Amino acid sequence: MNSKIYKERTKIFHDKHILRKEFKEGEKVLLYDSRLHLFPGKLKSRWTGPFIISQVFPYGAVEIEDPIRKSKFKVNGQRIKPYLELPMQVEEENNMMLHELNEGAENNNFAT
Repeated sequence: MNSKIYKERTKIFHDKHILRKEFKEGEKVLLYDSRLHLFPGKLKSRWTGPFIISQVFPYGAVEIEDPIRKSKFKVNGQRIKPYLELPMQVEEENNMMLHELNEGAENNNFAT
């Protein structure tokens, strides 16, 4: 009887401390690398990425895409966290994309 009460209390305590995370497609996230515990570096981060969410499944599963390798894989939603970009980084990315678009438009004009 005491073990049943203990298990119920432990479950309630555990469930209170689980953070419910909601992700949307297209968001950038970081992935927790659990293998780093084998060879820990003192200052090495255990978070890799950023990755882009391509699909959100029910019950916490998430499919993420590596923008460099273009590979997709499923992970548990508890292993990812939002990637927070500095405003300067976002602005630089937008400028780079605009520059690439302008170069592509200029190359198309020379071809005709």
